Formats: sequence, C-alpha cells, structure tokens
Amino acid sequence: MREITTTGALAAFCAEAANHPYVTVDTEFLRERTYYAQLCLIQIAYPGSGPESAAIVDVLVDGLDLGPLFDLMQDTSVVKVFHAARQDLEIFWQKAGALPDPLFDTQVAAMVCGYGEQVGYETLVRSICKAGLDKSSRFTDWSRRPLSDKQKTYAVGDVTYLRDIYEHLSDKLATSGRERWVREELAVLTSPDTYRADPADAWKRLKTRSSAPRFLAVARALAEWREAEAQARDIPRSRLMKDDALLEVASNRPTNIDDLGKSRLLLREARKGRTAEAILEVVRRAMAVPDSDLPRGEERANSNAQASPALMDLLKVLLKAQSERTGVAQKLIATIPELEAYVLKQPEGDRLRSGWRHEIFGAQAEDLIEGRIALGVRGKSIGIVEIEQP
Repeated sequence: MREITTTGALAAFCAEAANHPYVTVDTEFLRERTYYAQLCLIQIAYPGSGPESAAIVDVLVDGLDLGPLFDLMQDTSVVKVFHAARQDLEIFWQKAGALPDPLFDTQVAAMVCGYGEQVGYETLVRSICKAGLDKSSRFTDWSRRPLSDKQKTYAVGDVTYLRDIYEHLSDKLATSGRERWVREELAVLTSPDTYRADPADAWKRLKTRSSAPRFLAVARALAEWREAEAQARDIPRSRLMKDDALLEVASNRPTNIDDLGKSRLLLREARKGRTAEAILEVVRRAMAVPDSDLPRGEERANSNAQASPALMDLLKVLLKAQSERTGVAQKLIATIPELEAYVLKQPEGDRLRSGWRHEIFGAQAEDLIEGRIALGVRGKSIGIVEIEQP
C-alpha cells in the first residue's frame, strides 16, 4: 500500500490508475459535530495484486492538492467503484463540485444480484472473497494523526477486496442481463440534484400530522431558516432545533422570549440570545403571510390518505413473491410507502410504473389490482394465476 502525502505522489498514482478500466474508491470522514462531512482520508486502488496498486491519501496534510484525483474521477474511460456510495459522492460533490463518472455501486448491484437487503461490505467480502475483516477500527477518529498500522490496514481493505467484488458482480449482471437495472438505479446517485441541499426544500423532511395552512407556513419557514443557519455555521441541524421542537414552535407560534422559553422541547441555547430572536423573527414573518398565500396542505392531505388494507396485504404478498422469483431485494423493488403511493396514484409511487421495476413488479401489481391475475400457492411458493377474462 502506498501512503500518499504529496501532490506529486498523488498525480503519479492517478496517472497509473488512468490506464486501467476501473478504480475502487472509499472515504473516511467525520460528521457528528458538523453539517458537512469532514473528509479525513481517501482510499483508492486499481486492478492488480501488488502493494503498489492500492493507496491511502492523507487529505489532512497541508498543501496537498487533490486536483489529480478529481481529474481521475472525471475520466470517463475509468469506472469508479464504490460500496454504498451516497455519502462518498456527497463529499466529492462538496469538494470538487462534480460527481465521479462513470459510477458503479456494489451495494446496489448486490441487491439486484440476490444478496439481500442493503447488504454490507463485510458480508460481500465474506461471501465473495472468502475473507474476514477486522472491524475494530470501524468507529475510529480518522481525524487524529498519526494513523496506526491497524487503521491503515483497515482503511485500505475497503478498496482492495472491492476489486474482486466488483468483477464478480459485473459478471453476474452481464450473465443475467440486469446491467440496465443497475444503471437505472444509479441515475439518482449520479444526479447533482441529489446533493443540493436547498433550504427551501427542508420542510419536506418533516413528518407532520397537521395540514393546517398557518401551521404549515410556520413549519416550512422554520425548516428553511434552520437549514440555512446549519449550513452557514456548519453544525448539525439538530444542534439548532430538533424536528419535534420545530413542530412544537410551529404549533404554539410564540410572540416573545417568554413564550418561546415555555417550549419543553427546545434546546436551552435556542431559548435566548441571537438564536431565540431569529426564531421569533421567522415566526413573525410566517404569521404575516396573507391567508391567500398560505400553503393549502395538499401534499399533507394526500399523504394522509390510506390505501385499502386488504389490497396492501395482497401487494405485499406479490412483492415478496416477485422478490423471491427474481432474487432482487424487496426494498430495492419497492418500499411499503411506495406501494401505498402507487395504489393512491401519488408521485412517490411513479417509479413502479416504468423501467425494470415495472417489468418485474409494477405490471403484475396493475394486473392484480385490475383483477386480471390472482395469487395462489404452488408447492411451497406463491405464484401468479391468470384469470380468464370474459
């Protein structure tokens, strides 16, 4: 393994890596005390068995320019392989303003290839590489230097075994003809919109039971303020105000410090000083919105609609049957909220109406709902029975 601490060494390694069809990549970071992930280490490897084919890049070294690595991440002749790529990609977007391209995520591929629900890296190492991982460094503080040999070995293991996993899964996808399925799944991961945290959209993460227009107006305004403030101060949004406290303030709509101080769920720091004044100002502005401009709560009203429990039970059985038949993880095909949205014809269920999901489940779900098929037991499994139409 190479330990890279200079721009020259990084450029040399990336030049070598660019001659190969793929590289495997992982990152180590901290996020407990910040809004944005604090990158501490990057691991990268290219095909080969020698120690020179894998490297750890110490991004905390002063003066290290990651430009050569970012250039490699944009080299379209080299596939960038990650496992559970979401947070790694967010870091690259944050640091480079661009996403690695082209991309392959072994967790997504494993779920398509029959390895279960959100299969972990360790499980794939054990089942595909017939090896074990030392997990003792999993929760280490990667910002502390120097790194121990144990930490380095653990870190580089996240990309060395990944090479064999990638090649194995790639072969399975090619044999099964499911490469397109994985590409469809990766479309979300490779979209910049996935990583743009617009404060104006922060309210969509809130789970509320009320669709009262004034309540929604205050809750949305508070969520937008909290997100923007957390970004500006680079602190977790929960350090400003947790969701339950935000909803409590939106419900009570305090008009002064004394009213705000009565909130049981609000952090002590948010009940006084600049933060308290900012919260009160947000509430005041939201309360000043004319009734005609208030959100009408259509999204919430629709989300409170419920599909027929009996139909949902049938669709869950169909989902299980199709998952077992195809070997694709149930959660990857559809979550329960997506099933309900599909029945209610809400946008969250739309992906069951196109692409590979429609091929292996959506079309059958439609037939089941319309009475063109039924479900029956065949031996020890559940099968689809076509109903003769008049």
